[in-house]
Amino acid sequence: MSKQRAVLEVIALDVEDAVAAQAGGADRLELVTDMTADGLTPSAGTVAGIRGAVDLPLRVMLRLSDGFAAGDVDRLVGAACAMREAGAEEFVLGFLTADGGVDLDAVERVVGALDGCRWTFHRAIDRAADRDALRKQLDGLPGLDTYLTAGSPADVDDGLPTLLAESGRRGEPGYEQQLLVGGGLRLEHVPALLEAGIDGFHIGGAARPDGWDGPVSAEAVARWRRTVDGVGTGD
Repeated sequence: MSKQRAVLEVIALDVEDAVAAQAGGADRLELVTDMTADGLTPSAGTVAGIRGAVDLPLRVMLRLSDGFAAGDVDRLVGAACAMREAGAEEFVLGFLTADGGVDLDAVERVVGALDGCRWTFHRAIDRAADRDALRKQLDGLPGLDTYLTAGSPADVDDGLPTLLAESGRRGEPGYEQQLLVGGGLRLEHVPALLEAGIDGFHIGGAARPDGWDGPVSAEAVARWRRTVDGVGTGD
């Protein structure tokens, strides 16, 4: 049986990004707005427009303000419902308390509104006081299938030992979910991560040669596609 290929997820801000990412070989999109705040919930219109333009799976960010506090949970639940009405079927979320613990009440309320949809717990895990405790607390929540992480609050350079260690625990309670590596991820990181069995990669600025003021480049995504597939960097 052939090995299932690794997932390449690309951040998209609009339809142009989404179309380019699909052309370059992305497997999935993360939909956000306002990267100056590290990515917030996009408009329902943006989600509907992208849904109509590409046939890739879309994960929609549920985050109303910069930082990892949940804020107004009623508004988050409302946003989740609006996104579902716009055609969203997969999501990204993650909330912490002031002391770095998982805000389980907020997470459970939002996940309840998703009604079984699949979702990613995002890089809030990299700011958690205790990563292992967070995973154990979230274990068993419906729909949770992915952790987006750099392995550290900084980037993959700092977090690589943690990523490799957590990959080695996959299948243990709290570690069944896919590791989706992102946050300062570079092409040269990929071979070692693949060798360790990591099969999820997430890029944002790396897909944009002109930075966040420019669009996703299909050619840049294709270069990542080749590297994630283990067929060279394309440089």
